[in-house]
Amino acid sequence: MTMAEEINSHLFAIRTTGGQEKVVMRLLEAKANANKINIQSVLLVENLKGYVVVEAINPSDAYMAVDGLRHIRGQLRGELDFKDIEGYLVKKSTISQLAVDNIIEITGGPFKGMRATITRIDVEKEEATVVLLDAAYQLPVTVDANYLKLASET
Repeated sequence: MTMAEEINSHLFAIRTTGGQEKVVMRLLEAKANANKINIQSVLLVENLKGYVVVEAINPSDAYMAVDGLRHIRGQLRGELDFKDIEGYLVKKSTISQLAVDNIIEITGGPFKGMRATITRIDVEKEEATVVLLDAAYQLPVTVDANYLKLASET
């Protein structure tokens, strides 16, 4: 096989005892190394409590790796597609999802919970200048983009 050929790996979601994901990850690594099981990676996804994702070229390697390990409660049927976990791997910048004139909600800081309209976006600084909708007068405020989310239209 040449480097140009794509290696087709398989992704499996393994259910674990809650809070034991790191332990399972270490156990899988140790078992794979000791028994020469061909596992490409084990992924611990912070937002996915009670699961680890195992990547293997051969599905039987993934089954052998998890078989008999402590804290493993089962496996989701079938395989995961890369798109299923891609959102967990690549942190999308909040600023890229915002535009001038968007109505947003502020999720942190002194203006938490307030709604505002974006008047300017500074992509380099990851900040947006907003005008608060609930204020008595129009006061432009610069807020870290990580504290902003698009307001749901109600």
